[in-house]
Amino acid sequence: MQHPLPSQQRGLSFIGLVLFVALIVSVFVVGAKLVPTVIEHQAILKALNKASVGSTVPEVRSIFDKASSIDDISSVSGKDLEVTKNGDKVVVSVAYNKEISLVGPAYLLIKYTGTSK
Repeated sequence: MQHPLPSQQRGLSFIGLVLFVALIVSVFVVGAKLVPTVIEHQAILKALNKASVGSTVPEVRSIFDKASSIDDISSVSGKDLEVTKNGDKVVVSVAYNKEISLVGPAYLLIKYTGTSK
């Protein structure tokens, strides 16, 4: 007595493949929109560290503005900085939000903060 072979299909259906590709493309598009903001945030942190060598608030803001013009920083300017003194050391910090348009009314909100070392 022989048993019939099972007739189950294995693998990915066409609809499953389309949904998988749509998911991968969506992740890639969001990543492509996110990477420039992360690069800009890294430039902002670098500019904060450069600005922390200043001794007065106007000097710190001026150093940051010069560094931001070199690194093409548009999200933050010198007037957005919070400058405090911790003993002899100047601490420069900033907090800002970045909105990334996804699809239609959907946005991705990223809250960035940074402090000089």
